[in-house]
Amino acid sequence: MNDATQAAFPSFFDAAPVIRLQDPLADFLGAARDGLLEYRYVDAVRLAGHSCPTVASAFLMTRAALGALYPQSLPQRGELRVELRDAPGQGVTGVIGSVAGYLTGAAGEGGFHGIAGRFVRQGLLAYEVTMETQMRFTRLDTGESVGVSADLRGVPGDPRAAELMARCLRGQASAEEQETFRAAWQDRVERLLLQHADDPDVIVLAREPEAARAGALEGRS
Repeated sequence: MNDATQAAFPSFFDAAPVIRLQDPLADFLGAARDGLLEYRYVDAVRLAGHSCPTVASAFLMTRAALGALYPQSLPQRGELRVELRDAPGQGVTGVIGSVAGYLTGAAGEGGFHGIAGRFVRQGLLAYEVTMETQMRFTRLDTGESVGVSADLRGVPGDPRAAELMARCLRGQASAEEQETFRAAWQDRVERLLLQHADDPDVIVLAREPEAARAGALEGRS
């Protein structure tokens, strides 16, 4: 790929937090040495095809849940169940689920069905699950769960963005207005990733009760 065809991403993407995991399947099949994988925000952008507060919050919610579930070790990709409260077609839920599934390896019915009963990814991503938080992540080995939600009210967008977006969509925006809109839109994403990644008022964790842990282990058996 030459320089003319390489994507040019905003510079703040490189400064965003990084998610590091170990994937036993990648190790088993020799896809990555020791199964070690590293995901950056730009990977989520490539998956979604765009950068927005939803993609950023999905990335950060997943990061926070993994950190809570694996405080002393690398998260195990493919060894987590991911559940979402809302339906995939409701609001931005489908985008959030896609990002979380990509990062954790959790997949729906179309996911990898495993090798001789190991490395199963199928059936680990579910929607419309009753819970108070937006998402719930559960370790399959211990049954430990953590809920997580994103509250973006503390990271307001540029007040000009809505009107500028409307003008762009109507084809009425000048080239300068289009650039102003893009900068305003990404400014909120940048602040979310760089200033609020570890803000407990924005990325809100909630430990699940022991009953949920017992249910998760029973569901795996």
